[in-house]
Amino acid sequence: MAAAHVFFSFSVQPLHHSASPAARNGGWSGRNHAFFRPSTVICPGREPASHELSDDFDFQESVTNVQALLHHHLMSRRGLLTTVDHLKRLCIDHYFQDDIDTIIDSCADLIHSDDLLDATLSLRLTREAGYNVSADDVLQKFRNDNGEFNLGLSKDIRGLLSLHDMSHLNVGESSLYKANEFSSKQLRFAIKYLEPNLARYVRRSLDHPYHVSLMQYKARHHLSYLQSMHTRNMAIENLALAEFTIKKLQHQREMQEVKRWWMDLGLAQEIPSARDQVLKWYMWSMTILEGFSFSRYRIEITKIISMVYIVDDIFDLVATQEELSLFTEAIKMWDLAAVHSLPSYMISCYKALYTITSDVADMVRKEHGSSPINHLKKAWATLFDGFMIEGKWLSTNQIPTSEDYLGNGIVTSGAPLVFMHLLFMLGHELPECNNDDIHRIISCPAKIMRLWDDMGSAKDESQNGLDGSYKELYQRENPRGDAEKHMLEMIRSEWEGLNRECFSRTKSTLSHSFTTASLNFARMVLVMYGYNNEQKLPVLEDYTRMLLF
Repeated sequence: MAAAHVFFSFSVQPLHHSASPAARNGGWSGRNHAFFRPSTVICPGREPASHELSDDFDFQESVTNVQALLHHHLMSRRGLLTTVDHLKRLCIDHYFQDDIDTIIDSCADLIHSDDLLDATLSLRLTREAGYNVSADDVLQKFRNDNGEFNLGLSKDIRGLLSLHDMSHLNVGESSLYKANEFSSKQLRFAIKYLEPNLARYVRRSLDHPYHVSLMQYKARHHLSYLQSMHTRNMAIENLALAEFTIKKLQHQREMQEVKRWWMDLGLAQEIPSARDQVLKWYMWSMTILEGFSFSRYRIEITKIISMVYIVDDIFDLVATQEELSLFTEAIKMWDLAAVHSLPSYMISCYKALYTITSDVADMVRKEHGSSPINHLKKAWATLFDGFMIEGKWLSTNQIPTSEDYLGNGIVTSGAPLVFMHLLFMLGHELPECNNDDIHRIISCPAKIMRLWDDMGSAKDESQNGLDGSYKELYQRENPRGDAEKHMLEMIRSEWEGLNRECFSRTKSTLSHSFTTASLNFARMVLVMYGYNNEQKLPVLEDYTRMLLF
């Protein structure tokens, strides 16, 4: 999270719901909670009147109605998989996971279908469920002797959309490179001939591809598309609308709690040159960690993220090298008595960092039985050492190799430290040896973040700190090379590595919540650094309005 760019400004409006956040293991079904009785639910691009839910709306009944669809024996296997796909795209699949697992298992042999939609939809859903299926084998029947996709497929718009979706779940398969190129080209050509609603859906699918884009963001647009269709399923729509409302209310409460904490902390006043972007910091944790029961974790992770940003600014903008050396040594000692020689603003930062981390460790000990404090102390020391290395390069005019810079840049992104806290929050333990899967599932999104940040897409950074740039270092080492093309290829490679870790249910010992957090982090990167030509963040602004305001 270090070296991130300035966020657009929002004023957070007071929330008028006084109910306390859900408990860590609290239930969210039934009609006992006020949140399941929204009087009005608004979706983007639709008139408010079409989204009113009655005051006696029964959430559990809505879940039961959708579940009945999954048990409909007369529905075709394509129909069942399409229903599962809608539930996943609307982010309400978690209510029906056992039913979905059964359906995917019973329909897995559709990958052998000669129909492009059936084969690719089944392939994608089975891969997401952890099945080991080769895309090269499945897609072979749709390619000619030269390895190119058959042009006859160009009229199958829904099949092409499904092929395009699947292409982003690549784990290094040559057929999926071809699939992405072919489907993108054919869909872009076809848009002008499609009816408006389908054309809009295709354009959004190309602009915000499945899997690599935020599912919570795409869910709103997917619902709008379903509502534009002639055949609609109100059970699914009503459940999705209720879910959106519940999430928004919970996120608003969490944001208010984080804002109060930040105001009470007073670091913004004590270190005026540091970033004061509490909304941005919360957006990270809100996106990374999904689920109603993780409310407390999102709040605590936001606090950790905020300290990463503040420490980064202290290193870049405020402190002298001597002060930073003392600061780093104090962190390694992990003792409040070690701060007496530090400037007052550093003492305040140290105490906040120490308290937040200790609170997380205590929470983990109470919930999971063991304290991770030694691992968390080490993670903070590693981050500070990374910042010190950057400072040394700058102060001595030393130019690191692009490889050395990137290795250290992964550390100073702050992502490994945040994921280390999250790892223990979710009940995992760090094995003494053979933790390669943990390393990769953390390093892949961290490297994606560092590369996008260093791509220089955001030129409105208001800070005066100098962090270096992988792009500049690579260009120095390869004067005739195309740095951006090289970096995009690296990002693609990291996505493939991340996919391999997340879709191998036999290899990874990590929970679904943790692997999803890693995927969501990588998805959020382009939203945070996706500046347009006006140096604005349109997707982030839209996403924030959808989920918070």
